[in-house]
Amino acid sequence: MIKLIIFDFDGTLGDTRANIVLTMQETLRALGYPVSDEDTIAATIGLTLEDGFRELIPGLTDADTLRCADFYRELFELNRKKMVPKLFPHVDETLRSLKDRGFILTVASSRQSGSLKGFLHDMSVEDCISFVLGADSVEKAKPDPEPVLKTMQEMDIPPEESIVVGDMPVDIIMGRRAGTSTVGVTYGNSSREALAEAGADMIIDDISEILGLV
Repeated sequence: MIKLIIFDFDGTLGDTRANIVLTMQETLRALGYPVSDEDTIAATIGLTLEDGFRELIPGLTDADTLRCADFYRELFELNRKKMVPKLFPHVDETLRSLKDRGFILTVASSRQSGSLKGFLHDMSVEDCISFVLGADSVEKAKPDPEPVLKTMQEMDIPPEESIVVGDMPVDIIMGRRAGTSTVGVTYGNSSREALAEAGADMIIDDISEILGLV
């Protein structure tokens, strides 16, 4: 019996791909680094911002990593006012239906907590979410299980009654390492094949399909 559903945010609830790619490319260009293409950048979504820059720029020093991340965060806030991200289709009604059925819904993301809460507020679904955990709230980010373990501890719900939903292999690996069931979504930033290879228990093409799984 599933009681707790832990959602990723970027690529699972919120369609932020264009914002992330544009801001990452502008950051790389402004700081004098080679500018990666969209698919290369999208493959880093789900990692912390710092780890994403390390993937894109091999050999980046810790100081330069922090400089890139700080520049990105400031620029992202400016860009989101011009390109307002939206929820993926059927997310709003699915979250409300799950909440009405008594499920506890939370978000665990590699995004910072303040940014997460801002998006959930702007997208008018913050009332559906009982707990928000960002990368600044854990010592080890995805694919480490800490975000899921910490969420389950906070909600006092065991792994066998929890499920992780995400669009990237790191989400699936995180959930598996924490002992939960996992659902991969194909409409985000990864592929069905990559989610299956990561070991997703179930793979869906539309968020509303989760209503028939729990």
